[in-house]
Amino acid sequence: MGFFEKLKEGLKKTKDSFVAKVETLVNSFTKIDEDFFEELEETLILSDIGAVTAENICSRLRAEVKRTGTTETTAVKGLLKGIVADMLRGDNSLNLETKPSAILVIGVNGAGKTTTIGKLAANLRRDGKKVVVAAADTFRAAAIDQLNVWTDRAGVDIVKHAEGSDPASVVFDACTAAKARNADVLIVDTAGRLHNKKNLMDELKKISRIINQQLEGCSLETLLVLDATTGQNAVNQARLFKEVCDITGIVLTKLDGTAKGGIILPIKDELGIPVKLVGVGEKIDDLQNFIPEDYAEILFTDDGKKDEEDKDDDEAGNNGGEDE
Repeated sequence: MGFFEKLKEGLKKTKDSFVAKVETLVNSFTKIDEDFFEELEETLILSDIGAVTAENICSRLRAEVKRTGTTETTAVKGLLKGIVADMLRGDNSLNLETKPSAILVIGVNGAGKTTTIGKLAANLRRDGKKVVVAAADTFRAAAIDQLNVWTDRAGVDIVKHAEGSDPASVVFDACTAAKARNADVLIVDTAGRLHNKKNLMDELKKISRIINQQLEGCSLETLLVLDATTGQNAVNQARLFKEVCDITGIVLTKLDGTAKGGIILPIKDELGIPVKLVGVGEKIDDLQNFIPEDYAEILFTDDGKKDEEDKDDDEAGNNGGEDE
């Protein structure tokens, strides 16, 4: 199964819930008027989009309706597809330009941080990159053992100390190892504590400082792992973590197990943080790059219509081959 098909399957619950509500609304109105916009905004709010983002989507839709002169509600899904894709664009790729580059992975316990690191390491290794992982979540019981299992599965190196060790010392040794082993990417696991923001902030600042000192000038990604099934709570987590560190991207896990995949929108719209990776399954290759256009295409294109478009594309390609 290709990446697009995996994402399509992963977003099925979201599409069946969120987009089904939009379709019901579209079918219950004969024209686009103020009543329609009020109902649409309420529908979006009830679909885990949130009030602020729902209002922004409706404002953009009003502008598009005015620009295009559209009066038919049947055109709304097509307009929403373009609006959603445009809202989600912006630095969605990982910045790994230097050798080595570093990826700092943060997030609360239970969000899927350890599995994300394992899957990301496996993806990078498949791309031909040499990866070193730093087990700097030294406070949670069994965190190091779990990460060890995933790095073994991914076939990458791990730098670890005993449980309870100073995370900064693990990161220092991992930076040294990354340089000595000529690694392309260093991935750093961190403790997922939010109950004391000052301690968390101090620890993350210390880790970042060590990376910048030991790998001077390196590309540094700080990825926040969020559990899609928690809905608006994930948005709140992103807001809290943004207060304590400079997040460069979001990894949204468990997208295949929820109807709340729409939370991607408020994360980007309200917090300005791009989604860079999404998890759509439990297998080691089920973490993939987030492509806004694919997300919007899957949600707002009728399956039957998409199948016809694919068929037409295939036929056009075959005819082209025969002509040559």
